[in-house]
Parts: sequence; structure tokens; C-alpha cells
Amino acid sequence: MTQDARKTPYTTNNAGVPVESDEHSLTVGPDGPVLLQDHYLIEKMAQFNRERVPERVVHAKGSGAYGVFRVTNDVSQFTRADLFQPGRRTGMLARFSTVAGEQGSPDTWRDPRGFALKFYTDHGNYDLVGNNTPVFFVRDPSKFQDFIRSQKRRPDSGLRDHDMQWDFWTLSPESAHMVAWLMGDRGIPRSYRHMNGYGSHTYLWVNGGGEKFWVKYHLKTDQGVEFLTQDEADRIAGEDPDSHRRDLYESIARGEPPSWTMYVQVMPFEDAPDYRFNPFDLTKVWPHGDHPLIEVGRMTLDRNPEDWFIHVEQAAFEPSSLVPGIGPSPDRMLLGRLFSYPDAHRYRIGANYAQLPPNRSRSPVSSYAKDGAMRFEASATARPYAPNSYGGPAAGGGRFGGPAGWAAAGEMVREAYSLRGEDDDWGQPGTLVRRVLDDPARDRLVANVSGHLKDGVSAPVLERAFRYWRSIDGALGDRIAAAVRDG
Repeated sequence: MTQDARKTPYTTNNAGVPVESDEHSLTVGPDGPVLLQDHYLIEKMAQFNRERVPERVVHAKGSGAYGVFRVTNDVSQFTRADLFQPGRRTGMLARFSTVAGEQGSPDTWRDPRGFALKFYTDHGNYDLVGNNTPVFFVRDPSKFQDFIRSQKRRPDSGLRDHDMQWDFWTLSPESAHMVAWLMGDRGIPRSYRHMNGYGSHTYLWVNGGGEKFWVKYHLKTDQGVEFLTQDEADRIAGEDPDSHRRDLYESIARGEPPSWTMYVQVMPFEDAPDYRFNPFDLTKVWPHGDHPLIEVGRMTLDRNPEDWFIHVEQAAFEPSSLVPGIGPSPDRMLLGRLFSYPDAHRYRIGANYAQLPPNRSRSPVSSYAKDGAMRFEASATARPYAPNSYGGPAAGGGRFGGPAGWAAAGEMVREAYSLRGEDDDWGQPGTLVRRVLDDPARDRLVANVSGHLKDGVSAPVLERAFRYWRSIDGALGDRIAAAVRDG
């Protein structure tokens, strides 16, 4: 045996047993049948049949990378969360995704982009699960499943259908703000590196003295916001449907790690009840004039995962993964997601998904969880119950400052949020159209919407869509209607 041959690893089966051949099955003679006793052939076929886990119902196609978050400003007056203390450096994982498309869909479809972050803190994993938009289509989790189905494929034909989309949107006026974002320039970012990220929801921060603050997260791309026109996106979808995945991977591989600067908007806890908009409504933003951005730190993605399936496909992000000093808010969509996300992970990748490499806490885990499929870490104690008198872990009590929560009281009802002075579904999207967009951006918005409406939208839904856009802005709605009818 040569020196090179000794260095080359030999093939084994999954149990480490050496394999006789990589190419030939065990047969009765060179021309005879394959034998069932060829256990390696059986293992290869059985493993192949099980290579895929169920894809995510939403955010199915994604890309990700590891990196680091460095605090650049002192925000300890607002939160005692360890990862946001001065000078902290925290390892992290980011996953970007499209929302409605399947695994094989093009990266350049017009679609919101997921922006999910996992911080490996000294107090466990903190997950910030957002999008590239500061708002969303609905404000109540009871409508989320219906919204997603309206963006997916028809059960009869298996085709996506613009009529379904506009039917749902025009019957749900709270969607107007998000639809104005989606149909505008930011509906198709040039790459994952060239888009902002937002926590979207309102969260609760608690400082070391027990003071509470409401916050919203903003992550501004340091590469600059850039977008694709619809024509560019359509062309790239045919030439390179994995363009965003390729761009992220190759930029890191060539030593050009992308970065984002994190900011927060901070609202004093006691200001929420009288604020002019409901601060927990996911379809609304907080105007920066009321609550300016405060810098927190910078995240840099500098390491590609060595195996995409292990570290990106099996990554599990969940808004319920909150560390001391950070809590949820009364945002209904956020509260619904606290259950929905970990439940999806248990279905898709198993009860012990938290033990998989991308999800594993970098701080000690002292959980009473035990057993279940694919468990490979022992329980924290031989007595898997609490309380016990054999040295099992004990809950922190006030060790980390108590719960990050709020008080609530009232009758049990099924009602919309209470209306406030400036609460309506059309005001903020109208402001976006009239004050944020310039004339060329408005022209592109008209072209994007009218082109979308020309593609199979039925007459009754089309008329509702014209009224929908006129409610956002009369002049813009008239332009859209004219472009559809003249086209």
C-alpha cells in the first residue's frame, strides 16, 4: 500500500464498518440478482429515501451564515439582557429566506424576506425572528394561516393565483401598509446583503433596576439598501434562481463579510396606553420623529456553515426564546408565534431539535426534559422531576430579576384592537406613498401593482383592488386603475 493510499480515508457504513465497494452491489455472480444481504446497499437506499425533512410551511427556502454581534453603544439603561451590555461580543447565526415560495422557488420572486437571528448568549439562546419589513399583513394570529394559504398554491390546479392574493388583501384592509411595502422597491431586494431587517413586533426590555421599556428592533444594512426592478428579477429568476443564496455564500467566501447595524426605538412603558397609534399593532410603525433610532451594535456574518443541511435547514428560530431582560408585548401576532414556532420545529425536525448543532445553547443546559426520538444528550439529573432532594437544578426565582411582563385585565372577548385617535388602516400606507417614496418609486409602484393585477385577477376582486389603492391614496389608485384598464 502506498503512502497516499494510507492517507485516504476508507468508506464505512453509518456504524463505521469498512465497506467493500462504492460501486458494485453484492450479486449472485456477475450477471445474477442483487442479494438482500447486501446491508450497505440497503442502508444507502434507506438513507437516501429519508434525506429530506418536511420543508417549512413558510420561509421554506433560506440561506444562512454564522457571525458575531458586537455592542457599540451603552443601552444598559434600558435592558439588563447580557448580550446588550457594553463591550459584549456574542456569537450568532442568521437565516434569510423568502416567505411564500417552496425550496426550489427563485430567490427573486416578489415576496417578503425572513430575517431570523440566533444569539448564543451566556444566558441561553436569544432568537429575534423578523422580516425585511417593519410591518406585516395581519394583526391577529387567527388570520395568519388564511393569509399564508392565499399566497400559496390552489388546491385544484396546484398553481399560484394572484386572484387569491388580492381577494384576501382587499377583504383585509389592515394589509394595506404591508402590501404597499411589498409592491414597492423593497419587495425584491438585490441580495440578502442589501436589505434591512426588522424585529417588526414590539418587545419589552427591563433594566437592572426593574424599569420597563417597549422597544422595536431595526437592523440597517451597512452595504446600502438596493433593489431589483421587476424585469431584472424576472430575468435573474430564469438565469440563476439561487442568486441570493449564491451571493451571500460567495461574499463571505471571498473575505467580504456583510454587516448590519442594530438600532432600537424605545418607548417609556407608561406611554403606551395613550400613544396615538396602538404600539402593539403589527401593521403599524412608530414614527421616528416620536421615537428616534438608538444605536445598539453591529452584526457581521463572517463564516459559511460547513454543511448547509445541518446548519441552515435544521436551524430552528423561535420568538419564545427570550433571555433575562427581554420579554414579549401584548402584540397578538407575537403571542401567537410564541407557540407556533417551537410547535413547528417539533413536527419538522423532532422533539429534541434544541440539541442539533445550530440550535444548541452555548451556555449550560439544566433542563428536566428527557427521552424522545433522536435524543443524544443525557438529562441534567438522574431524578427527572422537580422539586427533588437529590441535587437537581432549581429555578432561578429572582436570580435574574424576575419576569419581563405586564399587567392585563378585562372580560374575555373576540374583538379587534381598541381604536385610537390616529388608528386606521389607510393612514400609514398613505404616508409611505406620499412622503417616503419619490416620483420614480411611485412610478415603479404603479407598474408593479398594475402588472400584478393584470395577471388573472377576476373583475369583482379587481374593482375592490382599485378601491383599496384609492383608500391608500386617491391619485395613486386612479393611476393604477388606468394602467390596468389601458393595458
